[in-house]
Amino acid sequence: MTSTDRPRRPRGPGPFRGLRGWGGVSAMAGACVLTAAVTLLPLTRTTSEETERSEQRIATALPAKADDCPSPEASLRPVDDDNAPGVKAIRDRTGDDRKLIVGVDQNSYRWGARNPDTGDLEGFDIDLAKAIATDILGSPDAIVFRTIPTNQRIEALKSGTVDLVVRTMTITCERLKDVSFSTAYFQTGQQILVPKGSTITGYDESLAGKRVCTAEGSIANETLKSESFGAIFEDENEGKPSDKDQLTVPNQLDCLVRLQLGEVDALMTDNALAAGQAAQDPAVELRGKPLKPEYYGVAAKRGNDDLVRRVNHVLEEYRAGGPNSPWMKSYREWLAAGLPGITKPPTAAYRD
Repeated sequence: MTSTDRPRRPRGPGPFRGLRGWGGVSAMAGACVLTAAVTLLPLTRTTSEETERSEQRIATALPAKADDCPSPEASLRPVDDDNAPGVKAIRDRTGDDRKLIVGVDQNSYRWGARNPDTGDLEGFDIDLAKAIATDILGSPDAIVFRTIPTNQRIEALKSGTVDLVVRTMTITCERLKDVSFSTAYFQTGQQILVPKGSTITGYDESLAGKRVCTAEGSIANETLKSESFGAIFEDENEGKPSDKDQLTVPNQLDCLVRLQLGEVDALMTDNALAAGQAAQDPAVELRGKPLKPEYYGVAAKRGNDDLVRRVNHVLEEYRAGGPNSPWMKSYREWLAAGLPGITKPPTAAYRD
């Protein structure tokens, strides 16, 4: 399945403009569930001897251990080489299989969400994924989107289900033990989202005794494990077959639905994602200040250095051009309304 060019649409609340309040969130969640099967596509790869040899070379080109991790945002220097094994393995695919396979979200408004009017995936992450496909394969349509939940991002890369993950994935030292990251393409920070009128003031003592929802495998969940301020944030049978996925959930949007139903008192996530959720529902708002800066990166299978370098090359061009750069154009279209005041993308950092 290939992507299609996104139709232009009026400014304002966007495709969910008629879905106000909690009912709008339920409608959006329903639309996402109904369309999930369309984007969960089977992956067919070429099996030529050359491709197999390329993949073997990739697997053995592991980077330095992530234990030594003073600057997790520092990535490999960009290289534009069509014959690099990690890139060539993609370019050598033939026929309908000659696509870049990218893991994305379809539930994050303004980042990766399905437009119920057109059926297209759209958002800031989707624009970036298409830019990478254009650079490697010559067309924004040379791409297959595979929607994956938050807690399956790393596994999708390890298993080879996707080539890349472009899904609001924060670069961390711990994750660098499992995947490789591009340079940072967005800065964010953890923050609390609550219904208006809540007594919760932020990530602080006001969380004591409150039910806080997070996505499994998220930085927010790890943050609460480190310091919960007395919040209730794990299910009674966490990780067991009887786990009800009430407080820790596969997808971030599930937290917003639980907040809607009154099943939790707050959710915690990146403020970049939370701003999109607040934009689609006027009954919620961010509280407190964002925690320390964090950065989103494009993730690849650990050791696929050639592909990471190529993505960094794309990002160099994507950031270039000041206010007219592709990055700033995408920011203005999707994110400026909820995250105003950003004047430039994060600066790339390199480790070699």
